[in-house]
Amino acid sequence: MTADQFSTSTEREALCGFLDKQRADLLRKVEGVSDKDARMTPTASSLSLMGLLKHSALWERRWFQVIVAGRPLPGEWPEAEVQDWQDEDFRVDEQDTVKRWTAFFEEQVAISREIVAGLGLEAPCRRSDLVDRNLRWVLLHMIEETARHAGHADIIRESIDGSTGI
Repeated sequence: MTADQFSTSTEREALCGFLDKQRADLLRKVEGVSDKDARMTPTASSLSLMGLLKHSALWERRWFQVIVAGRPLPGEWPEAEVQDWQDEDFRVDEQDTVKRWTAFFEEQVAISREIVAGLGLEAPCRRSDLVDRNLRWVLLHMIEETARHAGHADIIRESIDGSTGI
C-alpha cells in the first residue's frame, strides 16, 4: 500500500491511511517466515520479527483500548504489576507463533479502527492519567512507532533471508 492507494482528502483519512500502511508493512515483513525464523535475533539487537509483532499488537491494544477509550483490561497493563514489562513485550518462546501474533495484531487493529471511527480527532484520551493528549496525537504517535518497528523488521528480515523492501 502506498500513499496514493488511500484517500488523503481529509486529515482523518490521511492519518488512518498512513497508519494502516505501516501496519501492513509490518505484517508483510513476517509473511511467509517460519516460527523458528521469526524468533531469531540475527542482528546486534535482541529484536526478532515475532517480538516486534507481539510488541506492536500489545501496544495497539493499549493505546487505543486502554488509553484512548479508557477500557479496563483486567490483569494487563497498566493495572497488572509486571516487572520489566517493556522487555517482556518483545520476549517470545516456542509457544509463540507467527499465526497467533498475526491474528492477535489484526484483531486489535480492527478494534482500534472501530474506536477511531467513533471519535473526533480532538477527543481527549480517556486515560489522561496515562497520556494527556487527544486522538490526533495518538494516531501520529502510532504512525511513528509502527513505522519504526516496520523498519526494524525490514532489517531483521533481510538478515534472515535477504528479503528487502517494505
